[in-house]
Amino acid sequence: MAKVAIVYFSGYGHTAVQAEAVREGAESVADAVVSIHRIDEAGELPFGALEGLGQADAVIYGSPTYMGGPAWQFKKFADASSKAWLRQGWKNKIAAGFTNSASVNGDKFATIAYFWTLSQQHGQIWIGTGVLPANTKDSGPADLNWTAGFAGALAISPADASPDEAPRSGDLETAKHLGKRVAEFAARLAMNHPADTTAIRSGGVVTETAFE
Repeated sequence: MAKVAIVYFSGYGHTAVQAEAVREGAESVADAVVSIHRIDEAGELPFGALEGLGQADAVIYGSPTYMGGPAWQFKKFADASSKAWLRQGWKNKIAAGFTNSASVNGDKFATIAYFWTLSQQHGQIWIGTGVLPANTKDSGPADLNWTAGFAGALAISPADASPDEAPRSGDLETAKHLGKRVAEFAARLAMNHPADTTAIRSGGVVTETAFE
């Protein structure tokens, strides 16, 4: 059984739609158990959710791209994960990411790069989309990986589009593909390499530290 956790922030609902597509893809894998955790407007997760991420085999990060990076609410969550980092509680878990912005480019890759850096701080194993881009003359928003994201799933939601209109079908299929791919790799990891729950300690002791 593979446990996949999706943790994300959504400001206007578009990234939430993308997150649900990621969940749908992950749930399509046999024996995958998927949990989804939305960061609220204050940058907080539901009670116990942060600790619960430590039980997952894979963690998928998501946020809209604002001003060339993830939303501050996601960054607050990332900072709060420092205690898990101290215990090495997320080490050797699969990690992946998805993001959404109004513009075709919008510097979305910077957000994916932030997720990747966060994952490496935690000693995680990064999984990209593994999908060739739709880059012919006839390609459009209905095609898989129309945004040509390799490091993570990218989506475009025009500024005047509601969450019912965007992200569009190709971006949602790409998100589903990412969720499925992560769950498949997590299942392999869980089957062949049971999680080592022993934290790396200094002198055999983990001390609780307050991070300002």
